[in-house]
Amino acid sequence: MIRLLRQLFFLVVVRPVVLLVLGLNVRHRERLPKAGPAMIVANHNSHLDTLVLMTLFPPRLLDRLRPAAAMDYFLKNRFFAWFALNIIGIIPVARKRDRQEDDPLAGCHPVLESGGILIFFPEGSRGEPEKLSAFRSGIYFLARRHPTVAIVPVFLHGLGKALPRGELLLVPFFVDVFVGEPLAVVRDDKEAFMAELDRRMQALAAEGQFPAWE
Repeated sequence: MIRLLRQLFFLVVVRPVVLLVLGLNVRHRERLPKAGPAMIVANHNSHLDTLVLMTLFPPRLLDRLRPAAAMDYFLKNRFFAWFALNIIGIIPVARKRDRQEDDPLAGCHPVLESGGILIFFPEGSRGEPEKLSAFRSGIYFLARRHPTVAIVPVFLHGLGKALPRGELLLVPFFVDVFVGEPLAVVRDDKEAFMAELDRRMQALAAEGQFPAWE
């Protein structure tokens, strides 16, 4: 029943909103993984980011798509938690550790180990509209633990204006999506890994010739 509700939500609600109300210009769609395990790594300006990324994949892969999301925000009440966990399919991530030995990304590992496609936002939270914030190192620790899993960078532009943080009213705004090549870098060097990921995201942003980040 839940599986059917999830499929209906994305078919009847999400896809019409994304494709008809917003409209997408997707470049290099062929670079998206055809199967898991894989990680989609994207910038984050809006709650719509997750939904847009999920619509890039064929419906047959919906059950394999699992976005990592902040536990403290999405599990704050019973109904919101049920919807986020069962319909969106989030993997809750703790943004604060109770103990040093705790792994805030513990829920992400089974997704990759079972052949899923993890959607991950290394900025950690939604930033200001169309501004790219520094990436946190959680993505590096995921990459190091899963060295054979493909990491595909994706740059999103326009969603920070369509539904910015703190707003409830959707504003139709054309969205650009740039899919990068899978990240090929040694995963035992944190600084090199993070620098390469940043370089890839900046290069994808430059493809659209958008104004420089303020």
